[in-house]
Amino acid sequence: MSKQFDLSGRVAIVTGGNGGIGLGMAEGLARAGAAVVVAGRKAAKSAAAVKALEALGAKAAAVEADVTKQDACKALIAAALARFGRVDILINNAGTNIRKQPQEYTLEEWNSVLETNLTSAFLCSQAAYPAMLKSGGGKIINIGSMLSIFGAAFAGPYGASKGGIVQLTKSLACAWAKDNIQVNSVLPGWIDTELTQAARREVAGLHERVLARTPAGRWGDPADFSGIAVFLASGASDFVTGTAITVDGGYSSLA
Repeated sequence: MSKQFDLSGRVAIVTGGNGGIGLGMAEGLARAGAAVVVAGRKAAKSAAAVKALEALGAKAAAVEADVTKQDACKALIAAALARFGRVDILINNAGTNIRKQPQEYTLEEWNSVLETNLTSAFLCSQAAYPAMLKSGGGKIINIGSMLSIFGAAFAGPYGASKGGIVQLTKSLACAWAKDNIQVNSVLPGWIDTELTQAARREVAGLHERVLARTPAGRWGDPADFSGIAVFLASGASDFVTGTAITVDGGYSSLA
């Protein structure tokens, strides 16, 4: 492996890293040599993810954390430092969605989506900042969505949260560039995960529309995110910050 992409000796935290896109990214980091801390609410699922990462030859650990809570985010960073001694990479991937027409959401549902998708990214980044500063720099990768760009009638709070991810990314990138911390966002297209499998059950015709519009002619796979994770977590991206990179098989390139 090129030294430019080598993550040996680096420590990464991936929120929501026990499945889907998060696990796909975690596996990419593990193959590149990073130690990985998987953060999630489901202990059994996180334990299985740790075993999968260890099978790739990586050091890995699971931390149960509700990343919508400030104290839990601070405790997550502290746990990573206690286990591995440093924090170099943070992937803010934790996310949820509730599909309804705008007039049907309760305030509690709105808050739940915004807190899980957007507030958690801010809180985890804020908690990780002192550790990255101490290490001389770091990499933060925030997971947005194609709904950071497009609108959808059934995803008002989700779209608002993912649009917010792009702007939060730019703000953090501007603030922390002086500290050698690069902050970028990744905007997934239609990826085959538990979340989108539920969407296909709830939104009639979604599968067919996705295939018809995606130039690559398929749904994405979580493994499609391993490469972008390594790039944005490594020295190869040291002059890349504040960006929003689509990983969508060309979906967003069509008018």
